[in-house]
Amino acid sequence: MQPLESGAAPIEWDVTSFLALERSESGEEIVLKICATTRAMRVKWAACAVAALVLCAPHSTAARPAAAENDAAESPGVAVIPPAGMLDAGFRELYVLNFQGARAQFLSYQKAQPQDPLGKAAEAASYLFEQFNAKGVFTSAFFLDDAKFLGGVDGKPSENRNDAFLDANRRARDMARQWLRSNPRDAHGLLALTLADGMEADYTALIEKRQLASLSLIRQAESEAKDLLAVDPSAQDAYVALGAGNYIVGCLPAYKRAFVWFGGVHGDRARGIQQIQLAADHGHYLQPYARILLALALEREHQTDRARAIFSGLVSEFPSNPLYAHELGLLNRGAGKP
Repeated sequence: MQPLESGAAPIEWDVTSFLALERSESGEEIVLKICATTRAMRVKWAACAVAALVLCAPHSTAARPAAAENDAAESPGVAVIPPAGMLDAGFRELYVLNFQGARAQFLSYQKAQPQDPLGKAAEAASYLFEQFNAKGVFTSAFFLDDAKFLGGVDGKPSENRNDAFLDANRRARDMARQWLRSNPRDAHGLLALTLADGMEADYTALIEKRQLASLSLIRQAESEAKDLLAVDPSAQDAYVALGAGNYIVGCLPAYKRAFVWFGGVHGDRARGIQQIQLAADHGHYLQPYARILLALALEREHQTDRARAIFSGLVSEFPSNPLYAHELGLLNRGAGKP
């Protein structure tokens, strides 16, 4: 207990009055009862107020949510988003290419849940998505061009270096590993770690153009994704890392596939598409991303009708994203449709 102000006498409580305090009583009533039981002439009002606040803590804690709701109700136009909803809102902003808006949600989540690695991983995703969008990665022009799909984006790696992504992703990985120290089978930490390693594998291959180096990250992300699914089979976002790794390696020329096979990385295009389909059907944060990957992979496999249906659904769900409408238009024109 903190000492009273210099010159203030200690408070002497009437035990009978103290036990009579009801939890249902308001903070004001409790203050009056406490102050009535003190030696009024020897105790300063400040000391009385401090004691009352300590005893009223259970009342105050219970009242805060209601007070917050009242404040929100009295502030027209202010939407109060609970922490869990901030991640959903942020990822939705990603899929309409509002990267600043997405980061604002992810940063708010980090303030609300500072120990959670998923907030930092989501922030890293916003930087990588923004760069991939600027470089045209999420387009058929990129996916259908083997030189780009298997060789990386235009420009030198030094020119394309994305320090914001690298820093956020490193911190997300470090936080996830710290999170998992207390429970290595924690699904939340495994999801964050899978996302971090999967994103860095993509960055290493497509931005840095170090395809062989990316394979070890692909293998690491695949291992983490399998661990995640063993713990939580409903965590279907994990299939993005598994499917993308399988499909990309499966698209390599035969001699390169033979080389990486001995390194423990196995590719299977058909299996990769099946896994991405699982994430597209049942994923959470990455479901729209899986649908984009699936549609573009299906175009590579000349399954344009399936790709068209996916892009049509994306256009309906995200009408403000011009990318989906553009890709749907290309497919329609290729099929002779208006």
